[in-house]
Amino acid sequence: MTNQNPIHEAALAFRALHTPGRPLVLPNAWDTASARLVEEAGAAAVATTSAGLAWDLGTADGDRLDRDRALGVVARVAAAVRVPVSADIESGYAKDAAGVGDTIRAVFAAGAVGVNIEDALYDGEGVGDGGPLRPVAEQAERIAAARAAADAAGVPLFINARIDTVLRGAGGVEETLERAAAFLAAGADGIFVPGVVDPGAVKSLVAGVEGPLNVLVGPGAPSVAELAALGVARISTGSSIAQAAHAVVRRAARELLSAGTYDSLTGGLDYAELNTLLGSAR
Repeated sequence: MTNQNPIHEAALAFRALHTPGRPLVLPNAWDTASARLVEEAGAAAVATTSAGLAWDLGTADGDRLDRDRALGVVARVAAAVRVPVSADIESGYAKDAAGVGDTIRAVFAAGAVGVNIEDALYDGEGVGDGGPLRPVAEQAERIAAARAAADAAGVPLFINARIDTVLRGAGGVEETLERAAAFLAAGADGIFVPGVVDPGAVKSLVAGVEGPLNVLVGPGAPSVAELAALGVARISTGSSIAQAAHAVVRRAARELLSAGTYDSLTGGLDYAELNTLLGSAR
């Protein structure tokens, strides 16, 4: 008998989007407006960026947000779009594995069907490093708790295990593959390795990871077509779009306050178009 639970169906749909060679492309969102714009552009799913979300809430990225504040935004995003939503939950908004399980239950309540869980450690202030990385066994336990919570809820949650070996300078391809194998065995569905865009390294990871590979892109990275040809299954922008949007704010403000001109505002979205899109019912 088919499970007709909307969360279950959305989770299956999201899971099916991860195809090596035909990657899921995610222009990451951080609030309801950016989520609606991403959906309107044709994205098959919406994924949040923890950095963009944290900045929007007035704090720094890096495990500084509490679960309720972060997932409150995720709930608003999920309510604003029709496509599946994946939530970047940093390291799980919890001190221990049991707490990660609680977070996953809250993720479902918010309406999301995928998560990113990272293995980076922070010093509690969000900016400095406390790690660089969680021990493999500890991170595997946290991923296993997320999987157990999802299984208990009967939801085929897509767990994207983020590995920060490259970003933190804690290892190369070999160390990344060791972590990937352990995290997949613990219940992760895909592996996310930000900081790797060199085609040779990407190809090695695709060959060595026994699951869908997610890469982070931005200016200077290979194109979607090039990454697809390498076998990548998921491509995301992380905080890049939020950074670009905030750069417009700063340029426009500085220009207005110094030169008294407004050229930085050229190319803005039409008021009526934006008002209609964001004011329409989901």
